[in-house]
Amino acid sequence: MVAEAPPVAEAGVWWAPQRIWWWTGVLFAVGSACFLVAPFPGFVELVGSSVDGVVFFVGSIFFTSAALLQALQAIDRLDRWSSLIQFAGTIFFNVSTFRALQAGLDASAYDRLVWSPDVLGSICFLVSGAVAYAAVRRQRRALPWWIAMVNLAGCVAFGISAVAGYVVHSTGDALDLAAANAWTSLGALCFLVGSVLLLPASD
Repeated sequence: MVAEAPPVAEAGVWWAPQRIWWWTGVLFAVGSACFLVAPFPGFVELVGSSVDGVVFFVGSIFFTSAALLQALQAIDRLDRWSSLIQFAGTIFFNVSTFRALQAGLDASAYDRLVWSPDVLGSICFLVSGAVAYAAVRRQRRALPWWIAMVNLAGCVAFGISAVAGYVVHSTGDALDLAAANAWTSLGALCFLVGSVLLLPASD
């Protein structure tokens, strides 16, 4: 996700590799694309569960790289808090997606090792998204407001996905795997849109 747009926007500049905000948007976009594709219906059947898990993990690394860049550029208190909380959330996603690569986890181990950090990451994203929106709420309809809104929607979708992904111990199945996958893809799509909107706003 992208917590907030840069303070000065230069509309129409889509190629600006000399600008760190541009790289932040690109890294978020790549991570978002991974999380959009990996849970998509038919993808795991096409590539296999191991490759699918690697796509999730790689996406989480791109998220963390982008979040770190954003945290290093924070210029005010709200932006700094939002960026740091977001960065913490990406670390939790690193942990959950890495542990999900481990085969043979029973329901209890999965919930403890994979689901728990996933939920914590989703909570961090929700808090970060809310703080980012608070930082730009007075700029209604301006580009930073749209970026914050679409990313907050993505945070909500990730939160719903985390709840739906809880593995019921008595059955060993996710509470609602289809919903978890659908909400993950929807959240990632929101983050992708926010990332793309950031590119021409690179300072």
